[in-house]
Amino acid sequence: MAKRVTKAIFPVAGLGTRFLPATKSVPKEIMTLVDRPLIQYAIDEARAAGIREFIFVTARGKSALEDYFDRAPELEAQLRKKGKADLLETLKSTNMESGGIAYIRQNEARGLGHAVWCARRLLKDNEPFAVILPDDVIAAEKPCLQQMVEAYEQTGGSMVAAMEVPHEKTKSYGILDCAEDMGSLVSVRGMVEKPEPDNAPSNLAVIGRYILAPSVMKNLSRVKEGSGGEIQLTDAIAMEIAEERGVYGFRFRGQRFDCGSKAGFLQATVAYGLARDDLRDELQQYLDELAMTRNAAQ
Repeated sequence: MAKRVTKAIFPVAGLGTRFLPATKSVPKEIMTLVDRPLIQYAIDEARAAGIREFIFVTARGKSALEDYFDRAPELEAQLRKKGKADLLETLKSTNMESGGIAYIRQNEARGLGHAVWCARRLLKDNEPFAVILPDDVIAAEKPCLQQMVEAYEQTGGSMVAAMEVPHEKTKSYGILDCAEDMGSLVSVRGMVEKPEPDNAPSNLAVIGRYILAPSVMKNLSRVKEGSGGEIQLTDAIAMEIAEERGVYGFRFRGQRFDCGSKAGFLQATVAYGLARDDLRDELQQYLDELAMTRNAAQ
């Protein structure tokens, strides 16, 4: 039986340059999708999957992210005084218990693999761990990482979330070379970082959710730097394949939004807004009116 996954690493050291000027003073991870910051969606997903310890790999300028998960006694007191129990309960869901969250600095931008490696001292030698990229927001009836944990309990090894993408977009993703397709699970014999469409082994792309064997962290200490001096997480996972330790792709059930891009963020905002009972009717009416106005103008 696979060892339980109870720790997750959140690489959040990026500058968020695609969202400038907003990210000049606001970390991208606390930009709000409807009424919750991106990082809250990631934390809620991790909690649903049984994660109990949260490791944030941060950088300079991320103090607002750290403050977000701290208590706000003055605000809580005001809400309690005004009898706003529902808002008070919502606020409490953002708090982290003492000792449940840790912050590690990545002092130089050297890629995703390096960011994950920075957390190595907070993991035991025999401990599997999850990695969640908050930019990838996944709307699903059962949270994506929970789906993966349930599958991992049967397979062990390492597992990456995967989704099919148009062939012309393979050059934007890490792509899986599949040994055996078992439906939701795929046995992986190789991973190719951002291949041109003509050279892509499949159109099954790696998405920002990982469950990784302890040996992957050791691999990161051996991985050579690639272009731009970056250490790629995919290279460390590929070493697991070369050493014949199981690596699997998992086709999750849900819709992924790339909230690292402006278009993806806007799409997610509309989708999550329409999913809310308190917003759906007004938002849908606006979208219908907007569509009618655009059609009339053509």
